[in-house]
Amino acid sequence: MEWLNVFGLIMIIIIMIPNIVYGFKNKSVESKYQNKLMEAIEQIGRYGSMFLMIINLPILSYGYLFENGNTMYIVVISILAIFYCLIWIFFFRKETLPRAILLAIIPTLIFVISGVFTQRYLLVLMGIIFGIGHITITYNNNK
Repeated sequence: MEWLNVFGLIMIIIIMIPNIVYGFKNKSVESKYQNKLMEAIEQIGRYGSMFLMIINLPILSYGYLFENGNTMYIVVISILAIFYCLIWIFFFRKETLPRAILLAIIPTLIFVISGVFTQRYLLVLMGIIFGIGHITITYNNNK
C-alpha cells in the first residue's frame, strides 16, 4: 500500500476549489455563530479527515471492505464530489439553508464513506467529528 492516496488528494482538491472561490468572492462574510468548542471540533475533524484522505497510514489501513471495493470507492466518492460542486453552483446563485446544509453534509459523507470503504476507522471517526462541528456551525450561520 502506498503512503499517498492520490485519489483522496484529488477529491480534497476538488471539494476545496468552490470553498476557495467563495472565500475570495465573500471576503467580508463573518461567522454569526460564535462557539469556540464547535469551531475546534470542526477544525480537528476537518484537518484530521483531510490528512487521512490523503495519507495512508499502514498501521491504520485494513484494505477495502469488499471485493471491487476500490472501484466502488472511486465511483461513490466521485459522484458525491460532483454533486457537491453542483450544489455550490446553485449556492453561488442563491444562498439558502437547505443548500448550505447539503454543502455541510456531503463532505462529511465523503470522509465517512471513504473511511468505511477503505476500512480506515480513524478517518470515519474524524469524518463524524467534522460533521458534528461543520453541520452545527453551518446550520447556525444560515438559519
